[in-house]
Amino acid sequence: MLQRPRRRCEGTAMGAIVLDLRPGLGIGPFSIGMPICEAFAQIEQQPNIYDVVHVKYYDEEPLKLDIVISFPDHGFHLRFDPWSQRLRLVEIFDIKRLQMRYATSLIGGPSTLATFVAVYALFGPTFPGIYDKDRGVYTLLYPGLSFAFPIPNQYTDCCHDGEAELPLEFPDGTTPVTCRVSIYDSSTDKKVGVGSLMDKASAPPLPIGSLYMEEVHVKLGEELYFTVGGQNIPFGASPQDVWTELGRPCGIHQKQVDQMVIHSGLDPRPRTTLCGDYFYNYFTRGLDILFDGQTHKIKKFVLHTNYPGHADFNSYIKCNFVIFASDCKSFSDSEVSSRIYGLKLIACFIFSSSQ
Repeated sequence: MLQRPRRRCEGTAMGAIVLDLRPGLGIGPFSIGMPICEAFAQIEQQPNIYDVVHVKYYDEEPLKLDIVISFPDHGFHLRFDPWSQRLRLVEIFDIKRLQMRYATSLIGGPSTLATFVAVYALFGPTFPGIYDKDRGVYTLLYPGLSFAFPIPNQYTDCCHDGEAELPLEFPDGTTPVTCRVSIYDSSTDKKVGVGSLMDKASAPPLPIGSLYMEEVHVKLGEELYFTVGGQNIPFGASPQDVWTELGRPCGIHQKQVDQMVIHSGLDPRPRTTLCGDYFYNYFTRGLDILFDGQTHKIKKFVLHTNYPGHADFNSYIKCNFVIFASDCKSFSDSEVSSRIYGLKLIACFIFSSSQ
């Protein structure tokens, strides 16, 4: 994570920020379905606002749980699907720390309580929500948006048969205050809330023709095939061939070789030298291509998985590759990771069979 000057200590006072609430679409600059790299780009563009950021993931099984970008000082976090690394759910867990703007009205923050009555008045009538008696939480649902309200034990009878008369007010004249807001894709009829309901949120379908998560077929010892664009990049292809098929690379750099100087007892430290081979870097495709420095032909492909916690995390977009073995079986990056116990697949190196 980049270090910024005059970074404020976590938890110190900061006025609540105001973000536009877009039901079914996102909040502020963060849109449902956006790749995690785009979210990081938004964070880097506004360091004075997003100056305390936590990135959470399950290191032992990275495809099992969400990758979470959390903003503890602003009371919300972003949940990314661990396989596609696209935003599937926004959760506001501390309403007092974040003020939301919907149309011309504000709700939340330290000065505007997000009560049941206030929410109902702002967003309008809706169908009765869901009451989770085990958690004591009533969830009010709108398309792509839900509000969770804690119900005190003495007022659980207000939610008859799992439903409540709307807007919900208690016999003493009070109304519950929301404890969590969820924003998710509204293209489906899924009801998303707290607990198990949180898992129902998913990223929307990608637009037709999108190159993000384009499936790349790997024919071992032969070529890469890009299923959306239809490009074939075989071993032995020239830089001109690659430019024609994939366009200009994002970067070009020479291959480095670490060598141990074993003939000098005075300086046994590893040294880094450059060889004639060089890489074409396609960060937006999760791909590196290595060319032989003498023949200028492709000798290796490197396919990146954008593994959380690795030094290259967020340098490359995840490459969605499928390996076709000689026995006609196919394996994706996620299948390889799950079939080999304890494997953390950071990158896949594909060599020519002639080497």
